[in-house]
Amino acid sequence: MSASLEALEEALLARIRPLGRVVVAFSGGIDSTLVLAAAVRALGRENVVGVIGVSPSLAARELEQACGVGVEVGGRVERLETRELEVEGYRKNGPDRCYFCKTELYGALGRYQDENGYRHALDGTNADDRLDQRPGHRAARELGVLSPLLEAGLGKAEIRELSRKWGIRNWSKPASPCLSSRIPHFMEVTVEKLAAVERAESYLAELGLLDFRVRHHGDVARLEVRPEDWPMLMAPGVRETLTRKLKALGFRFVSLDLDGLRPGSLSLDLKGA
Repeated sequence: MSASLEALEEALLARIRPLGRVVVAFSGGIDSTLVLAAAVRALGRENVVGVIGVSPSLAARELEQACGVGVEVGGRVERLETRELEVEGYRKNGPDRCYFCKTELYGALGRYQDENGYRHALDGTNADDRLDQRPGHRAARELGVLSPLLEAGLGKAEIRELSRKWGIRNWSKPASPCLSSRIPHFMEVTVEKLAAVERAESYLAELGLLDFRVRHHGDVARLEVRPEDWPMLMAPGVRETLTRKLKALGFRFVSLDLDGLRPGSLSLDLKGA
């Protein structure tokens, strides 16, 4: 490990050590996983709990994988029901949807924190997130949630490198935003749409694909898949079976996006990219 990364590692642990008992807003992504692992190292398992918000916007397979990796890094993981779909601003699905989501999550986290005697709540915001507009980070600031990765200066590359050094198995896991990110802005988020996206993406996962999105455009399912994985979809019988399954979910048309996988493509479309 390079001297600079070693310094970042110590800065991260030093930022957490004085905090006492902490709750980590845990999603199973590499950022919050590293925060959970660092908190366990800095404070001891008995003083740390990872809390994962459970709602229709979280795919069941992501929930189970998150709980598994949380235990692997030595943490305790609690499931906490969140109700962002009851929030009008979230359902309206504007560019600030994540603000309403995180406000609901961090509010529930704060109540859990107070009821169980934890001093602080932490999230996985990192140094690279300063380069983007992050409505969710605004919610964290408003509700007093701390961001030790950001404060210690760790960006995504350093997070992956340190995670690999610590033996965290999801160090290379692609980003997996919530299911609501598959619905274009200003199209209402509903339980039915989220369920259709989750089921459609589970079909792609069953084929062995690792990184993909199914975008919900009303009666059109737009598949974003890496070009190198297209032959898998075109294999004899696979295309027909996949199309039939997605149409059974309520889609009239199933399309393959020739631009391939573009994480955040709906936000790019909003900007006219």
